Amino acid sequence: MNYISTRASAESAERHSFFDILLGGLAKDGGLYLPDAYPTVSSAELQQWRHLSYADLAYEVLAKFADDIPEQDLRELTRRTYTAEVYCNGRDSSRAAEITPLKVLGIEQGAPLALLELSNGPTLAFKDMAMQLLGNLFEYALARRGLTLNILGATSGDTGSAAEYAMRGKAGLRVFMLSPHGKMSAFQAAQMYGLQDPNIFNLAVEGVFDDCQDIVKAVSNDHAFKARQQIGTVNSINWARVVAQVVYYFKGYFAATPQQPVPAGAPLPKVSFAVPSGNFGNVCAGHIARMMGLPIAKLVVATNENDVLDEFFRSGSYRVRKASETFHTTSPSMDISKASNFERFVFDLLGRDPQRVVELFRDVEHSGGFDLSRSDDFARVKEFGFVSGRSAHADRVAAIRDVYQRYGTMIDTHTADGIKVAREYLDHGIPMVVLETAQPVKFGETIREALGREADRPHGFEGIESLPQRFEVLPADGARIKAFIAQHTGL
Repeated sequence: MNYISTRASAESAERHSFFDILLGGLAKDGGLYLPDAYPTVSSAELQQWRHLSYADLAYEVLAKFADDIPEQDLRELTRRTYTAEVYCNGRDSSRAAEITPLKVLGIEQGAPLALLELSNGPTLAFKDMAMQLLGNLFEYALARRGLTLNILGATSGDTGSAAEYAMRGKAGLRVFMLSPHGKMSAFQAAQMYGLQDPNIFNLAVEGVFDDCQDIVKAVSNDHAFKARQQIGTVNSINWARVVAQVVYYFKGYFAATPQQPVPAGAPLPKVSFAVPSGNFGNVCAGHIARMMGLPIAKLVVATNENDVLDEFFRSGSYRVRKASETFHTTSPSMDISKASNFERFVFDLLGRDPQRVVELFRDVEHSGGFDLSRSDDFARVKEFGFVSGRSAHADRVAAIRDVYQRYGTMIDTHTADGIKVAREYLDHGIPMVVLETAQPVKFGETIREALGREADRPHGFEGIESLPQRFEVLPADGARIKAFIAQHTGL
């Protein structure tokens, strides 16, 4: 498997393997890595994969992208990562071995509406699904190469704690995680800032998530500093994290479709997925699964009030908001106005023309966006299965209340955004699977508003908000962040 940059400079003409790009983030030309061609999955393979455990399914998917990792090593990594012991924080522990149980809520407009539980990992968020694997991959790669790595990341809520729990105590790893000061829920902040491990550094940035993300990208583009400080990334610009998320689309598809084999020559049943979206990494994984051949009918992009992605999929105009225009909402992990993974989809949308990608994202830097509404390319959006919608606070509260009253299921605020928009795109007879984002306890204030009661709290998370917290408050200044990293690495 050869990886190329979305901005394909002379640098990206070199061959890059999975192992080559695992520890990095952006390509040297500022682009994002993608395979030079997506591997495909045949109908026969889909039939064979249907009854695999999650760990073995992860192996099969990853083996198509990571052909430079020996089979025995990769299989051991996936089996060590995806265990019932690691993913045991679900509401029904008897289903922990499924890793990502599917919960069918009911039939609406003739379509099964279901939740794919992705938040049963150690930090109660879907980010654990990829981050736990990434931690094990990093440790494996560093040991093989005799290296150390300083992880620099940005989080709007859940990425940070998922990364830190995955990397804590790992040999050869330090984590420097940027988060917007005062803009996460109390539970999210407690999960991150409560960690006392010496290899974990939490930096609360005086700004919004996009400021944090911009600093990570700026550091990644300072190639001398990046090399000297041995900087890597766990944000979804890291390809390994995106491809790890591809796995649960396959698992969700298998759970939502009939278990009996499809007769030879008959079309495979289709499934739609609704994905709460901020940085576009989660739904980008669905796009990749579809490009591999998974029979996906629709990919429903659900945004909150920060509706940059919804605006694009409805109009063809991609318009990044300024920090002052970015809303602080009750689904804070989606409070993002510059979707860093969107470039991967745009690359495919433009027929994989790197020069056009460079030109468009130069427009983003200079004028804050671009407009494809009059181009033939935008007409192809529906060919890729994408539709979108927007949800606001009142919609979230209504969805949380409705799902609880109608189905006896408590959902978090981001999943509520997904439910609200999913209902706008139901097709008779086609299952609609909403990707659950987090467990409700992480957003207790809105749960109390919607339901008049406290959110369910899994065992082991009692009182974490009152535990001592360790973090540094810094301005949104890349130079200050670099100085902090240098001071604490000694490099």
